[in-house]
Amino acid sequence: MMLVGSVRRIVAALIALMTMAVTTHAQDINDYPTSARVEYVFGCLKANGETRQAIEQCSCSIDVVASLVPFARYVTAETVLSMSQVRGNLGGQFRTSEQAASALNELRRAQAEAEVRCF
Repeated sequence: MMLVGSVRRIVAALIALMTMAVTTHAQDINDYPTSARVEYVFGCLKANGETRQAIEQCSCSIDVVASLVPFARYVTAETVLSMSQVRGNLGGQFRTSEQAASALNELRRAQAEAEVRCF
């Protein structure tokens, strides 16, 4: 009987650990605020037609991007996209920086993956 009690405790502990791991992973994937997701989907809809199918595809797309790129890195890439359009020396720094190019390439790879999976 003691063996059964020990096995139950071990199983309960393993289940608790697995639940914590799944919850932590879900929080990592869902670290994008709702407003950022909405902005992405809104822009995607404008680019792909404002249909019901486009809503599904664009929603899928941001989910894929969020699963591949941490939110802080996404913000960096979005900043690079925005600031690289500024004329002059300030914009030039964003267009020529290796770190900026790396963040932008990471976002573009994630968007390409989302295109394959969702569209």
